[in-house]
Amino acid sequence: MTSERPGTDPGLPGADPERPRPAPERPDADPGHPGAGPARPLPPERGAPVGRRVLLGTLGLGALGVLAAPTLQRGLESFLAGAADKDPTGLTGLLPNGGGFRYYSVAASVPREDARAYRLRVTGLVDRPATYTLADLRALPQTRLVRDVQCVTGWRVPGTPFEGVRLSRLLDAAGVRATAGAVRFTCFDGTYTESLTLDQARRPDVLVALRMRDADLSHAHGGPARLYVAPMYFYKSAKWLSGITVTEDVRPGYWERRGYDTDAWVGRSNGRDDAPTS
Repeated sequence: MTSERPGTDPGLPGADPERPRPAPERPDADPGHPGAGPARPLPPERGAPVGRRVLLGTLGLGALGVLAAPTLQRGLESFLAGAADKDPTGLTGLLPNGGGFRYYSVAASVPREDARAYRLRVTGLVDRPATYTLADLRALPQTRLVRDVQCVTGWRVPGTPFEGVRLSRLLDAAGVRATAGAVRFTCFDGTYTESLTLDQARRPDVLVALRMRDADLSHAHGGPARLYVAPMYFYKSAKWLSGITVTEDVRPGYWERRGYDTDAWVGRSNGRDDAPTS
């Protein structure tokens, strides 16, 4: 399912900007040196002059770097995601990309869902089961949230925008029955699952997300659609979402069956004290 901090330049060790530097020794400035002439004052120190072309070229490269950064970052993300998809060791998941995220997949490989063929099914304890295409989901009112993303393993990506349909809207449209108490999520990787209580699922900061960082969700980030549970650790935000099933009780998801907390509130679960994300 990705934080780098730029370093700082400590400057030259021992440098004191307030103390004038002594002039370098020169033989002709020493009256005792054989053949020395009268001492001549040293010219003031100057940096090498920067020509107009060099300055404009530097500024141009800087502007090019700013323009190219998003493209380079997307390329890096695509490369790392592709490598992680084919890496049985999981080691590539430890590498952060330019956006600070790390990629995790619990399946040996994840099929790519074509946007035109994608389907999201809402079933279980509902009166009106439904199947949504990606176009159907995009046609519904969209909610945009900007929150930090916190992984239970420790990394954090601040201020990440997600956009999508509130899960509560899909549940209301399906007509949840009185006996229901939870929602289970399945994914088209064929392996990953998650669950929320019905009250948690109805929170306004829980989305079926279609966009992330102001772009359509890539395959690497769980596209075409994923779950986004803003106040919980990121393992609750299941990628590659394919099914929403309303159930009587919470069914522990993939990581809960391996020891993670079912209620995964950031800073209040899994033995961690991270700052809340929502």
